[in-house]
Amino acid sequence: MINSFLSKDCTKAAVLFHSKKRMLEYISQIAQQKLPELTEQEILDSLLKREKLGSTGIGKGIAIPHGRLSNIDETVAILVVNAEPIAFDAIDDRPVDIFITLLVPDAQCQAHLKTLAAIADKLKDKQFCKKLRHAQSDQSLYEIMTL
Repeated sequence: MINSFLSKDCTKAAVLFHSKKRMLEYISQIAQQKLPELTEQEILDSLLKREKLGSTGIGKGIAIPHGRLSNIDETVAILVVNAEPIAFDAIDDRPVDIFITLLVPDAQCQAHLKTLAAIADKLKDKQFCKKLRHAQSDQSLYEIMTL
């Protein structure tokens, strides 16, 4: 299911950022390449707006930042694994190193919730998360996530 909106060029392994804001900026840069009709700032604003409602850090080193955008037609996912966990105000107060971001059209709220639930369910598997964390290349990270 996730491979319908996650592409290889939106999958980044072993990057290194030291703050929540910088990670969200990086994610916005990647997303903007997929969504040229938007600016990086519009994407970042959408993610930050959602974070203000409460952290998207779901615990166990995982965050699912997401935002709704009115001027896109399809969901875009970005998967980034940071080389070191960073503070992200997660619900369990643990730092985060796995980031799966979803940018969804405003009109697809219900589908968006189902997608979030499916991703969260997949990330409950400790062995699966361990594989994500140990991926050495963007390609292998993409393959782990989409198989």
